[in-house]
Amino acid sequence: MLHLIKYRFKQNLRDISSMFWALAFPIILGTFFYFAFASSGLASTGEAEWEPVKVAVIEEDSSSENASVFLSFLEQLDPETLNIQDISSESAALHALNEGDITGIFYVRETPALTVSKSGLNESILTALLDNYNQSAAMLQKITSSHPEHLEHALEVMSDYKEMTKETSLGGKSMNPSVQYFFALIAYACLSGAFLGIRSSFDSQANLSPLGMRRSITPTHRLTLICIDMFVLVAIHFINMLILNLYIIKVLGISLGDNLPALLLVNLMGSIIGVCIGITLGCVSRLSIDLKYGLTVAITLFPGFLAGLMFGNMKNIIELHCPIINRINPAAVLSDAFYCMGIYNDMQRFTRCILILAVMSILLLAVAFFSVRRERYDSI
Repeated sequence: MLHLIKYRFKQNLRDISSMFWALAFPIILGTFFYFAFASSGLASTGEAEWEPVKVAVIEEDSSSENASVFLSFLEQLDPETLNIQDISSESAALHALNEGDITGIFYVRETPALTVSKSGLNESILTALLDNYNQSAAMLQKITSSHPEHLEHALEVMSDYKEMTKETSLGGKSMNPSVQYFFALIAYACLSGAFLGIRSSFDSQANLSPLGMRRSITPTHRLTLICIDMFVLVAIHFINMLILNLYIIKVLGISLGDNLPALLLVNLMGSIIGVCIGITLGCVSRLSIDLKYGLTVAITLFPGFLAGLMFGNMKNIIELHCPIINRINPAAVLSDAFYCMGIYNDMQRFTRCILILAVMSILLLAVAFFSVRRERYDSI
């Protein structure tokens, strides 16, 4: 048996076309994805980098106490929040505002003012800063006039900033939206094990290949040969998937989650379902090897498309209008398992995905077995 495993292992590794589609093509596609989405900060944790809001400060009248306090307030703000540009004249500031070089203009005077050219997130931040200052200044003036003895306590309370909300986690993680393409890519790569299964089934049938003739007359029991082929194919493709995962994590710097046992389990089940698809397709069809390869390309790419390989939101659209497709599409089930493992941390849903893949694999093997179990040849 070890002799058979050794030579079947060598034979499959030397099949360049099958190994290209099962390993090289997903790595090439993943590299293209990485460069296509590099501008979105794909290798980061998913948090966007904050750019300070650029503003100009025009001192119209800094002689009053409120104006000088407002100017000090602006200068003491965190530079990561507010980036005050070196613009002294109002005309230059208005020109920069119209050109989009700055977001707003603060006017330092008895009653501070703000000018913006449009509405947006940064403009809202500047408005909130000014409103917060005006409210705080009005409150302090009221306290000074009515209860001056409480002014020191009021300043202490205002300076002691406290969060009014408490951040909690249900175990999930934030993610860059582009990571979903890599989940779909790994799912597609798992299904690409079908190319290995196609080659194995072709080499096992006497009416299709000379190797199949020799294997059909060997004294080794057919079930033993099938088990050896299945073991070798799954082992090879599982190694392929580990290489792809290591490339994505270590070379491209994209996180697939911290649960290593779950990651290995998903890749193992993906390798099994991919090989089973190829074996079944090879057993039920009597087409030439080239036609089978062409058919396998379509069979692996179409489920990948439905899982979001080409259009990231496709799986969500299907889930909204026809969710049963996502339940029977092995690529979508694999992609969902990666979400449950790396993002949602939903082990119940993860277990459901693994069970679906196991049932699919058993059904595919049953179809392949019943299609060849009574196969006989008049002459070899």
